[in-house]
Amino acid sequence: MRAVLQRVTEAEVRVDGAVIGRCGSGLMILVCAMRGDTEANAQALAAKVSKCRIFHDEAGKMNRSILDTGGQALVVSQFTLAADTSRGNRPGFSAAAAPEEGRHLYAHFAEALRGHGIAVETGRFGAEMQVALVNDGPVTIWMEV
Repeated sequence: MRAVLQRVTEAEVRVDGAVIGRCGSGLMILVCAMRGDTEANAQALAAKVSKCRIFHDEAGKMNRSILDTGGQALVVSQFTLAADTSRGNRPGFSAAAAPEEGRHLYAHFAEALRGHGIAVETGRFGAEMQVALVNDGPVTIWMEV
């Protein structure tokens, strides 16, 4: 699985003009299930995200995790993270998991984050979504397990 973490002060996702998920200070997480991924990959990614130390400590160093700060997460499915741009001008997405498997692993990832004690809201898998956020830092981290 692949993810892009953005440290945010706030984020929200809309579908058809209605806010369906939001978070305050914490992480905006774009996540993509890849072909061959399993629930174990989703759980491993959730564990890695929950422990990633990208929040400031008292000395101003990035030394704290979302668990340490009590931050929230907004998780949005993002199959375009599977883009292959090695040829031509149109990205290919054949490395992404099939839609039903992607939906299952996306939901499993969000549940695994909740299992770590993180307040999680989500987008809607497969929907046209508009995401708004205030990137804090900016801090943006790419992860893969």
